[in-house]
Amino acid sequence: MIARRMMLSVWFMVMTAGSAACAARLPDFAHIVRENRAAVVNISSTQVMKGVVPGFGFGAPEGPGGPGGPGVPSNPLFHGLPHDKQANPQQFVTKSLGSGFIIASDGYILTCAHVIDHATQVIVKLADNQDYVAHVVGLDTKSDVALLKIPATHLATVHIGHVSHLQVGDWVLAIGAPFGFENSATSGIVSAIGRNLPGSDYVPFIQTDVPINPGNSGGPLFNTRGQVIGINSQIYSRTGGFMGLSFAIPINLALRISHDLKTNGHVQWGWLGVTIQDVTRKLAASFDLPKPYGALVSEVLPGSPAAHSRLQAGDVIVRYDGHPITRSSELPPLVGFSPIGTTAHLEVIRNGHPQTLSVVVGALPETLPVSYTRPSHKPRHNASLGLALRDLTVHERRELGVSRGVFVDGVSQGPGEKAGIAPGDVILSLAGHPVASVSAFMTILAHVPSQHPVPVLIHRDGSSVFLALTK
Repeated sequence: MIARRMMLSVWFMVMTAGSAACAARLPDFAHIVRENRAAVVNISSTQVMKGVVPGFGFGAPEGPGGPGGPGVPSNPLFHGLPHDKQANPQQFVTKSLGSGFIIASDGYILTCAHVIDHATQVIVKLADNQDYVAHVVGLDTKSDVALLKIPATHLATVHIGHVSHLQVGDWVLAIGAPFGFENSATSGIVSAIGRNLPGSDYVPFIQTDVPINPGNSGGPLFNTRGQVIGINSQIYSRTGGFMGLSFAIPINLALRISHDLKTNGHVQWGWLGVTIQDVTRKLAASFDLPKPYGALVSEVLPGSPAAHSRLQAGDVIVRYDGHPITRSSELPPLVGFSPIGTTAHLEVIRNGHPQTLSVVVGALPETLPVSYTRPSHKPRHNASLGLALRDLTVHERRELGVSRGVFVDGVSQGPGEKAGIAPGDVILSLAGHPVASVSAFMTILAHVPSQHPVPVLIHRDGSSVFLALTK
């Protein structure tokens, strides 16, 4: 009996010590909340939307009423919530709830652009229940960052952290107003860094498993030192609520944007004028690369900065101003941060050989010209590979915005279908050789080795993309 009691006593001491050690390793979230809750604000805005009812979307995950918002590309994994009021079939009055945080004691506040976009009035409510009508200093929809100003002084502010110190697995904490429940705190870990999302090419998101829901948008994401390292912006969801993945805008990017908004009222993003894609395993083999890496240039836009350089379609960009590029998503943020008018140095692989090129960074235009019209059907020319090809007329080339190529009139079972070529595509080049006609295509194809992938450049829906074709 005595021995048993001694064993139980030892077991209890070990368990207690283990629990204490585990607790010592966990962050003091309560302290972080106490120190920062006064600098976190609730934001409500009134928005009048015209046109059709905004659909579910990806890019403004917590727009009016919740995930999904106006003017974002459709994505079935990002759902919207119903608007508060429908005025008439052509106009909608909506209420948007979100969060924000004070970055300057004289009333400057950071939040997400989609929380206050198109707003006729923005109300900021502080932790002490005081509220103010906010002035929108500026917003940038490409990054989803907005800067507000309220007429108040001597306000509590957050402390800014450094994203460069962030690691996958680090603990993080969010404070906001999910579903309108003010000053709610949720925690989790960083699950990925530098995540690229559709429609947000210039933002290398911080991915976490912190529970984020409608109303958290624009709120701060803290590290364990109580420093803000991101703005909660998006969620990945099939239901409109949290499902394990949330995304935050890095604070260093947000602060740079807020400075531009405060100084100029708008943001100028750097631009090269190229269409890029990832290098797959088959594409790497077709370009004689040792492994899949870099950003493959599939198109150089006419009149762009890249068009005035030696950069060309088929180049694989592996380094930008000294920064290595392992995935295509890593290039746009680097270009976007580059000052307009500066010269960027690119290391590329062309035909298996490294080269260094220079491009003068331009300003990203508001709209990029995209035109695509499906040509009318004309007599087909049956080709091998399971492709039915025909030449393009001068008028069709002008409509499509291409200077050469052959039109894919039909696809049957064969190597072309396996490569991903589809009816309506225009083949621009094969194995690095420009294709001007069906006869030229057949001549090039005759010299293509069998059982070895070669790159084929196609024009589809207004843009160009490389595919790997094995004869």
